Amino acid sequence: MSSVVEEAAASAKALVPEALERLADYVAIPAVSSDPEQASAVRRMAALAEEDLRAAGLDAVEVIEIEGALPCVRAEKIVDPELPTVLIYGHFDQQPFEAELWESPPNELTRRGDRLYGRGSADDLGGWLSQVTAFRAWEAHGGCPLNVRFLLEGEEEIGSPNLERYMETFPDAFDADVMVLTDCDNPSSEVAGLTVSLRGLLEFDVKVSALAAKVHSGLWGGALPDVAVGLCKVISALVTERGRVVGLDGPDVSNSWRAQVSELSPSDDDLRRDAGLRDDVPGLDPGGRPRVEWLWRRPHLTVIATTLPTMGQAANVLLPDASARLSVRLAPGQSADEAFEHLEGLINEAVPFGLSCELTRNVSSEGWSYEAIGPAFDAAERAYRRAFGADLVRIGVGGSIPFITMFAERFPETPLILNGVMDPRTSAHGPNESLHVGLFEKVVLANVYLLQELAETLTKEAAKEAAAAEEDEAPSEEAPAEQAPAEQAPGEQASEEAPSAEAAPVEAAPEGASPQEAPEPAE
Repeated sequence: MSSVVEEAAASAKALVPEALERLADYVAIPAVSSDPEQASAVRRMAALAEEDLRAAGLDAVEVIEIEGALPCVRAEKIVDPELPTVLIYGHFDQQPFEAELWESPPNELTRRGDRLYGRGSADDLGGWLSQVTAFRAWEAHGGCPLNVRFLLEGEEEIGSPNLERYMETFPDAFDADVMVLTDCDNPSSEVAGLTVSLRGLLEFDVKVSALAAKVHSGLWGGALPDVAVGLCKVISALVTERGRVVGLDGPDVSNSWRAQVSELSPSDDDLRRDAGLRDDVPGLDPGGRPRVEWLWRRPHLTVIATTLPTMGQAANVLLPDASARLSVRLAPGQSADEAFEHLEGLINEAVPFGLSCELTRNVSSEGWSYEAIGPAFDAAERAYRRAFGADLVRIGVGGSIPFITMFAERFPETPLILNGVMDPRTSAHGPNESLHVGLFEKVVLANVYLLQELAETLTKEAAKEAAAAEEDEAPSEEAPAEQAPAEQAPGEQASEEAPSAEAAPVEAAPEGASPQEAPEPAE
């Protein structure tokens, strides 16, 4: 690897403290996309991202917006139209939070030990900031070795409901030879992960009804059905005693895959340390499977909201109706339509007391899985090995990123490299979300190396493809026209017969190589 890339890596490392200071400014903006009252904060964050992308040296930087949607930010640096282009995707919106559950203010970046705590610090403000920092380092040493595009979204945390419209309205903003997404996990702060599968998502509301209005439970309890109890019975019918979704297992996985990932599975002690599991409560029984199979490759149901009264709203009344919003993480390859149809059938069978029941489907996206084989992924392997001093580990993520499914469907030939700055202790979406400072620095370095590796690898691949295309288009040499034998004089002996044109065939050169070239040894 050239000395220039090492100089860029050194500059990137020196820029990390400044980048983390800027991260505090990002975290300070409560850009919660699910809260309409925070739409102005989302736009403030978009404006700040636009300012920083322009200051980093990118061109064509602008906040883009379409009707009925929160903004995105786009930017690019076209070094040479003949060079390959990488699209870097991230998002600047955040999850909501309950401040009373945090040990420090959610919108105030706070350092404790080797971690920085704040909403969005790792998901995904720190993710795309790591890419901007790597880009800045390259700019300080003559510029990036390939073309770069940034696309930062403001609606990822609500399922990217308008991103497809952005793709249609601004197609050139998504045009690339390879895409790098910064919003994924790592097995630990010392080991880098390459995400190769995501679960899908199905969200729907269940509403059971019985009365026109609230009534006194002392006067009418025993004659009228309780919708709160009815709703609980409906939900419990969807889950087995072991906590698994009834009749919804998903596509099978191989035993060889299970063997490969078994060491990555968290123990109960890991769950206590990283996820806050109580000492007196065990994790769900994995039933002889690696626990990461249930996290990455199997469906799971979560109740994410209800209309049932809180303890502070307790009253002796029977409610007229009760609703719950159910979120189902779907296995990669599992159909959201089929899953909804299956769960709808279970619910209709389970509704008790003759209650009226209504289902409303909200958000859905398919899961995704990937082989992650080819030159771009080989480049990622080399870059991350250099930055981390260890091999890149292929992992799954139990969450859903609708952008990936959309992008994969629209650009099926484009390699998707999914990395990020999260680790098992990040607590993304939960209280005390945090970023490991050492991991952030390693990812910044990996991004520097990745841009160089992608530039060299994709340029070579493009040259090979061009040579192969040229060879295919070149006219084949025509054999000389067969000449009629000269007429022999009477009594003249015929000359010895010439060798046949159908001689033993010459072994074909490998595809893309000229016939004179010897095949290169496989890597």
